[in-house]
Amino acid sequence: LELSRDKTGASRESVWRLAQPIDVSGRRGLRQDAARMRLDATQAETLAWRQERVAELRRNFHEVLRQQIALSAIDAWMARFVVIGSVVDKLARAGEASGYDRRRLAREQQAAAAKAAEARAGLDRSRARLAALIGRPAIDEGVTGSLLPTLPAGLSDLQARIGQRPDLTALAARADAANADNAAAQRNFPELTVGVGGKRTDDGIVRENGTLLSVSIPLPIFDRQQGADRRTAAQAMAARAEHSLARQKAEGELIGLHRQLTQLIAAAERYRREAVVPSSELVRIAETAYRAGESTVLELLDAYKGALEAETTALDLEWKARDARIELDQLTGSRPE
Repeated sequence: LELSRDKTGASRESVWRLAQPIDVSGRRGLRQDAARMRLDATQAETLAWRQERVAELRRNFHEVLRQQIALSAIDAWMARFVVIGSVVDKLARAGEASGYDRRRLAREQQAAAAKAAEARAGLDRSRARLAALIGRPAIDEGVTGSLLPTLPAGLSDLQARIGQRPDLTALAARADAANADNAAAQRNFPELTVGVGGKRTDDGIVRENGTLLSVSIPLPIFDRQQGADRRTAAQAMAARAEHSLARQKAEGELIGLHRQLTQLIAAAERYRREAVVPSSELVRIAETAYRAGESTVLELLDAYKGALEAETTALDLEWKARDARIELDQLTGSRPE
């Protein structure tokens, strides 16, 4: 809206005009499309952030589960010392066990107690971290679940889900927005402005009123927006390249991660079947042999330690498999099991 008033001597002139630019090139519509695409990209980035928090929550949950199982194994290890300790005391009173056996067993009990204290402290910390993530006060209740994940879907099915990842969706939307900006910059047709108004003149003798119609268009003689065109073209090319590179990296990472996960699951199942399960039988044989005087306390303690190490190794394999499964679900945008 434009208002003007001019007074020169006895002559007065008043003018008003209402003007509106008209986008005849479609540039404004393309910029609106680019803005909507950036909004979609921001929403996808928010969803990607939420998926990162879900992965963090899952890792903390299974870390609590792993430490909980490990602490149970250490408690079972300590319980064996209590049982065999009574046997050593009886053998010592009968003169069949040396003082070394009792002192060696006591030292192992102290080491087991230290390990249990360390594991319990780590478990308390993990529980507090998990409680903070879910917005609840820390409690001493345990969690339930399976540490070892199930086998993932086929590689071809997972590859089909790559494009649905929120971060890749956001990159694709930003690349489309950059393309729209470039298309808008290429339409360098000047903007047309039309106006309508009125004019009133008064020279002291005659008063006249008239209507004003105006059409204006800028003439880009020196500045034809070539810089904006080239800048948006470069931005569009960079956005497309970033999306393409991220897609290729995700596909390559998927193949390696899928192989790693399947191999870890197979290794964990085989180790628990071939090493952890027979450990209980080895412990039973070692205890029987020690009671019969056919082995020393060192051999018995070695059997105890071997059983604990086998369980710890199995838990480490299962935890690595679970961590790989969480990463695979996040990589493919899959819902957690």
